[in-house]
Amino acid sequence: MANIDSDVKDSSSDKVIDNAWAMKIPKFRPEDNPHRLMEESSFATLFPKYRERYLRECWPLVQKSLDEYGIKAELDVVEGSMTVRTTRLTWDPYIVIKARDMIKLLSRSVPYEQAVRVLEDAVGSDIIKIGSLVRNREKFVKRRQRLIGPNGCTLKSVELLTDCYVLVQGQTVAAVGPYKGLQQVRKIVEDTMRNIHPIYNIKALMIKRELAKDPKLKNENWERFLPKFNSKNLSKRKQPKKKSKNEYTPFPPPQAESKIDKQLASGEYFLKEEQQQARKRKIREEKQAEATKLREEKRNQAYIPPEEPQFKGKKITHTSDVDVAALKKKVKNAQKKKNKSVHL
Repeated sequence: MANIDSDVKDSSSDKVIDNAWAMKIPKFRPEDNPHRLMEESSFATLFPKYRERYLRECWPLVQKSLDEYGIKAELDVVEGSMTVRTTRLTWDPYIVIKARDMIKLLSRSVPYEQAVRVLEDAVGSDIIKIGSLVRNREKFVKRRQRLIGPNGCTLKSVELLTDCYVLVQGQTVAAVGPYKGLQQVRKIVEDTMRNIHPIYNIKALMIKRELAKDPKLKNENWERFLPKFNSKNLSKRKQPKKKSKNEYTPFPPPQAESKIDKQLASGEYFLKEEQQQARKRKIREEKQAEATKLREEKRNQAYIPPEEPQFKGKKITHTSDVDVAALKKKVKNAQKKKNKSVHL
């Protein structure tokens, strides 16, 4: 009966199966540590201004969850800081470290529902700083977006495979979950920022999950099943030099002209210092005059009127020859008709 927790006897055979790994770690309770802490420990962290409103709303929940472990939490809005400290009621010596991780996650835009999970024994947190891994700003933004994926698909697949909550915020990546999953998340994030696409690590995790289900391959080496990534981006130093197909000549190439040789060829070497300065000034003024001329031409283009469109319709011809006699006769006939109508 003494070994009933560690050993189980199979009914079909007399073999004793060791199930130590199948045991659950017992929860740490106040009865397990009757002694109280001798000194007070405290941790503080700053939070950005835009997180103040959310922290004010969820702070009663934070205090309630920490009161169960005897931890006191304070929110200083004026200074912009959060503080956790032990009290006489604290019975777990490690819970203050967990509380410190919790307020760190809250300051980095992790929601309270995910941050409070850190207080559990089997759950940890990891804050990965990615800002110093890539120097070029454009490359950094591109690789960070590659980690998130289109509509967050890549990040969601990482969360499902590692059982962790992952949040990409600014120059850090915050992860909350089991310790084994945190190791996998850190590897994926660091490889992505080193220009290795996250799909390779995601495929490897999927293959490992399927291989773990097979009892025959459970204890074998899985290297032959995992995808291998070969970097094709060679540095300029390691790239093979292209040989020029020029004809072979036994004579060495001509020596490049030095600055003094160029001055001797142009005659500038024999000029005095004042003459050299005057010559340089003249060249500078000519360049400035040419640039001013181009600038004025560009500015005057706005004042040049556009060409008016030409009308391509039929031309209207005005006849100047009018028959005056016929016109007078026409007017007299009209007056006669009018007078007749009045008399009637």
